[in-house]
Amino acid sequence: MKGVIRLTVVEDPVITMKRYEMKYIITPEQEKRLIEGMSGRLHVDDFGKTTIETMYYDTPDRRLIYHSMEGGEFKEKIRLRSYGLATDTSPVFLELKRKVENVVYKRRIETTIPDAERFLRGEYDHLQGEQITRELIYFHGFYGKLEPVCLIIYDRTAYIGQDADLRLTIDNDPRFRKDDLDLRVSLEGENLFPRGYSVLEIKVQNSLPLWLSALLDKEKIYKTSFSKYREAFKKINRFSTGGTI
Repeated sequence: MKGVIRLTVVEDPVITMKRYEMKYIITPEQEKRLIEGMSGRLHVDDFGKTTIETMYYDTPDRRLIYHSMEGGEFKEKIRLRSYGLATDTSPVFLELKRKVENVVYKRRIETTIPDAERFLRGEYDHLQGEQITRELIYFHGFYGKLEPVCLIIYDRTAYIGQDADLRLTIDNDPRFRKDDLDLRVSLEGENLFPRGYSVLEIKVQNSLPLWLSALLDKEKIYKTSFSKYREAFKKINRFSTGGTI
């Protein structure tokens, strides 16, 4: 079992997020210097390092991922996320994530794996939250049958500061599985990158602070168009990864 596992529990079962997301692939040396440069401005949140599992679902003909790989201004995906190894009774989060002209909208509800499986079978009466329920039902009705395609696992450390608008996360040891597609099985998987590389994500509602822009420029950390799921799907299907690293 990899990483320090913490469980995140929220009081509100329905969560809405709107933000800009910027992604970067960083080396161990860049990660070290970045953390040093953030000292005094950002600190690790209360959950510390958290192992996250995310199951991605798609249609049998993989409409969602192929649409994402084609590019375009609008992309959407559905996934089930667990903080730590899941059980039948532990909280998991059923999420709809949409990206429209570089703005990310995320809607999610807290549920359990058995109830998420009921949703995938077309049973909706147990869903909480009127708006997100309508969105989930419409999504399921529009795409029809949804099945698990890929499981992504990584060890995340989140950094926050006094400015609630800014959140920075570093995902170490990103890995994936194409088999044993169950959040309750294990936290093991095949390496997504050469060992040591991590994913840096910066999430803001407005713009990057000047000090952070300067730090990224100094350390030669450059924004990239990247998706862990898309990268894993390419590896599973032996597509060209396009030289990301």
